[in-house]
Amino acid sequence: MLQYRIHRLIITLWSSIINRIQMATSSVKTGSGFKTCGILYLRNFGNIVIGKNVHINSHRIADPIGGDTKTMLLTGKNAKLILHDGVSISNATIFASEYIEIGEQTCIGGSVKIYDTDFHSINAEYRLIGNTNVPSKPVHIGKRVFIGGHSIILKGVAIGDESVVGAGSVVTKSVPAGEIWAGNPAKFVKKITE
Repeated sequence: MLQYRIHRLIITLWSSIINRIQMATSSVKTGSGFKTCGILYLRNFGNIVIGKNVHINSHRIADPIGGDTKTMLLTGKNAKLILHDGVSISNATIFASEYIEIGEQTCIGGSVKIYDTDFHSINAEYRLIGNTNVPSKPVHIGKRVFIGGHSIILKGVAIGDESVVGAGSVVTKSVPAGEIWAGNPAKFVKKITE
């Protein structure tokens, strides 16, 4: 156990230095209390804004569930990615080609993928001439949402405050506040009651 703690401390200290340098050179804005364990993959052609007390895991020692991947924060040209205060992410990929916003104190589980684009046109002719006419729609994730490991959130989805997305779900349509959704495609399971 002591060996694990020492290893994690070394990774956390080293990755903090590397991540700060990456963020400064990529023009990523971060609030106070920002913490990472593991080196992030950043590609910022737009605008990434990270709020206060955001915690991001990007190493298998920090989260063995999603430990096979790094956390990747990516924006396309003129796109915006906002992580509000208290967001926690484990080894996830978030790609904003237009706009993605994640609300306060939302937890994103290991190996989750969040995309606001299809990346490719469904029309073969458009794909063959350089992927023109690619559909994109903003993604809005509310406050205190929990997204279970290995889930995929697709373009145009809004997830309401305090909702839960079950592990391994593929979310193709919006989820109202205070509900549990799961499956592929994700469907309503039940309302969250006190």
